Amino acid sequence: MTGEQAEVRLVVMLVYPGVVAMDVYGPLEAFATANMIARRPLYRLAIAGMTAAPVETSLGISIAPSIAVADIKEPIDTLLVSGGFGQAEASSDDRLLGWLRTGKLHARRCGSICTGAFILAAAGLLEGKRATTHWAMAGELSRRYPRVSVEADRIFVRDGNVYTSAGVTSGIDLAISMIEEDHGRMLALRVARSLVVYLKRPSGQSQFSNLLLAQFAASPPVRLVQEWALENLGADLGVKVLAARAHMSERTFRRAFAEETGETPHDFVERIRVDAARNLFEEAQLSVQVVATSCGFDSVDTLRRAFMRRLGVTPQQYLRRFRAGQDEARVGAG
Repeated sequence: MTGEQAEVRLVVMLVYPGVVAMDVYGPLEAFATANMIARRPLYRLAIAGMTAAPVETSLGISIAPSIAVADIKEPIDTLLVSGGFGQAEASSDDRLLGWLRTGKLHARRCGSICTGAFILAAAGLLEGKRATTHWAMAGELSRRYPRVSVEADRIFVRDGNVYTSAGVTSGIDLAISMIEEDHGRMLALRVARSLVVYLKRPSGQSQFSNLLLAQFAASPPVRLVQEWALENLGADLGVKVLAARAHMSERTFRRAFAEETGETPHDFVERIRVDAARNLFEEAQLSVQVVATSCGFDSVDTLRRAFMRRLGVTPQQYLRRFRAGQDEARVGAG
């Protein structure tokens, strides 16, 4: 066996009737994209079921597992459990839970996508650990499994070799993070670009935002400026100030920033301020004026124009849509 062959990692996605199709295919596409970009097999992918019989997905279209769990003979590197509307039944399936406990013992790491966290918890794999799940189900996970420390606002959580992720598309975030752990930031960034997603999102999960945090730069001077700006939204974040913190001339800083991040310093500042304002609207009952001031906008009108440019809605329209979406999600989760 060659060195390259020895590095191939087996990724197993466990499925069951009622899985969400994107929970299954989204993360696996990220690993497959890493193979494509590397031009060699870094990961071998398997969709596993308790049997090889097809299982129905949320789309009403069946997935045929590529292998039955009993037929997996080689070591599992990454064992993932997909989420879905069938998680309640899967969480009470003694055969599935028993195999999952055994599989976890032999896997280097295991994790869940969305409500797959309930299945990990039912198997006892989240006992005494930090975890997350879809925001609409976080309270239920905490109530049902009080020994799990649920972090409802996280995109994904790693506690030791156990990983959990939030709603649906966050499984892609989790997979890209695993790729970064395995093969470095550059490959992970190329995978993210290929899939047209960001390498890193904001820490809080939001199911209604198309606005994701800008990439952090690889070079320390630019990255440190980005991190400082995030922690000082109310400060003067003009190019002159940022360039001085990077110890560069304004011209050099503008060029370096654009090369590293793909956007101008002005666009970055507006982006992180809008995202912070969006989070405040979602999480707290604050007036538009207070939010504008807290996030560094010099007026409500400036905030309104930035929201229209970035999100296509006013702050008031965004807040109404977000609250309506929360109400719908609670009804659906019930």
